[in-house]
Amino acid sequence: MQTHQLKPIHKPKKEKRIGRGGKRGRYCGKGIKGQKSRAGRKMQPIIRGLIKRYPKLRGYRYSPREKLRAEVNLSILEKQFEKGEKITPEILVAKKIIHKIKGKMPEIKILGKGEITKNLIIEGCKISMTAKDKVEKAGGKINLKIHLPKASS
Repeated sequence: MQTHQLKPIHKPKKEKRIGRGGKRGRYCGKGIKGQKSRAGRKMQPIIRGLIKRYPKLRGYRYSPREKLRAEVNLSILEKQFEKGEKITPEILVAKKIIHKIKGKMPEIKILGKGEITKNLIIEGCKISMTAKDKVEKAGGKINLKIHLPKASS
């Protein structure tokens, strides 16, 4: 015997249709007259008043908090790194300058607040124009391409 050959022992129970005469009495549990006893009645929910107070929010809503971002100033890089050191998001997390957000690596932007005298190599981070000028004046290099590890197949 296979699963498609199985049949139930008993017949399925029929759904009880109330309000049509029969064994449950004259009104079949619906009471006498009124809106609640009518066929196809539509009662407004109690929560309707609360729902109507909410503003009608249509369409896509952009929230800047949804993006994972972290900002680092040049003054912090000046204190934390030595001459010729490489700066990547992974190194910034390792040195505890920034933290992962919900277990994910944030998008990092380097801002131009503060001065820099060391020639640093910046990779995989966004950088503001003022910060870019200051880093290049100090003899540093900027590589905006992010090197992602290859997926194994």
